[in-house]
Amino acid sequence: MTTGHGGGGTFDAATGDGPPVSPADAEQRSREVRAALDGLLQIRRLTRRRDGGDPKAVPADWERRQPVRAVALALESGGLTPSAVDAAGARIATGYRVRPGDRPGTVVVEWLGPAGSGAAQEEATILGACVPALTRLGWEALLYKGPRGRRFVEVEPMAG
Repeated sequence: MTTGHGGGGTFDAATGDGPPVSPADAEQRSREVRAALDGLLQIRRLTRRRDGGDPKAVPADWERRQPVRAVALALESGGLTPSAVDAAGARIATGYRVRPGDRPGTVVVEWLGPAGSGAAQEEATILGACVPALTRLGWEALLYKGPRGRRFVEVEPMAG
């Protein structure tokens, strides 16, 4: 699994820093996300077999090593929309963006959009919706207000 949207037969977790998914590809993307989530939950089931725990309760070691990818998959599988950028790196779609956090093993989720998109006015509501999408898959997600009043969600794996 790699970050962004791409081709070549490899599933790419949508971090919000890749190209947009075209409407024509949306159904295929939805199938890919479901298959990736099913695979992730299978990894969790196999690695938690000894304690019989709920596979949705705690991220697997793979996720802890690659939290940006894992959190991006959790958000996309929860029906949230990733942001997108064009080939020059300019933001062209409003949505979530997942990036590494300041502390090891953490990530930050932001709600970003093109200039004038109104993303800043939506962020408290939309980021609040990210929290349950993440906690249902074993991530601790806390909403914060940062510099210049912009909100973000800090995410880390739940202990287990």
